[in-house]
Amino acid sequence: MTILPPSVVRALERFHAAHPWDHNAHYHPWIMRQLPRRYSRALDVGCGSGDLVRLLAGRSSSSVVGIDSDPVIVRRARDITPPALPVTFTVADAMTGLGDLPDGPAEGSYDVITCVAVVHHLPYADALAVFRERLAPGGTLVVVGLARAEGPVDHLLGGVAVFANLVMAWVKNRGRPAARPVAMSARTQAAEMGFGEVVREARRVLPGCRVRRRLFWRYTLVWRQPTRS
Repeated sequence: MTILPPSVVRALERFHAAHPWDHNAHYHPWIMRQLPRRYSRALDVGCGSGDLVRLLAGRSSSSVVGIDSDPVIVRRARDITPPALPVTFTVADAMTGLGDLPDGPAEGSYDVITCVAVVHHLPYADALAVFRERLAPGGTLVVVGLARAEGPVDHLLGGVAVFANLVMAWVKNRGRPAARPVAMSARTQAAEMGFGEVVREARRVLPGCRVRRRLFWRYTLVWRQPTRS
């Protein structure tokens, strides 16, 4: 985020505490535009209360798995998901638990893998390698991540985001105070990697990936697993 006077930061914190909105869900429509119209199996890493999992299920011809390390939010996801949807929510670690999911996925078994605001909690390059290994030939990986602001472009975007964030919070809450969205976890961790390092590591692990800076202190990464000849 941009460097602001402490009094301004406190005022912004008070405003957003009263008018919260889900920055990650804001990118869900964009994520869906990166994916095929139909696919078989999908995985959402760090699924939270399952909003994106339920969107993914609308295009799946088979099943969608959502994993999260927080058992409380996983129970919430199960409770609010219609039983008719072909989805499974599991408490699992993104780095070690993908091979132990209920439907027993083998290497390269998912046509779609999504990961929103989670990868900065993980060993970045190792996490991308795990996703790569679990992605089927021709499959799509979409990541929405957080990076540490470290240069003029980052700080410029941060300044624009501060204003846009106020507008979005006011519009989404129709100017009224609101409760914290269910999908928003109380546990947060600041990103340690700058955008430059994010890009370098991503291109090393996922050659040909597209990485872009985005508003609201996010970046996006899209990569498609090459098909086997």
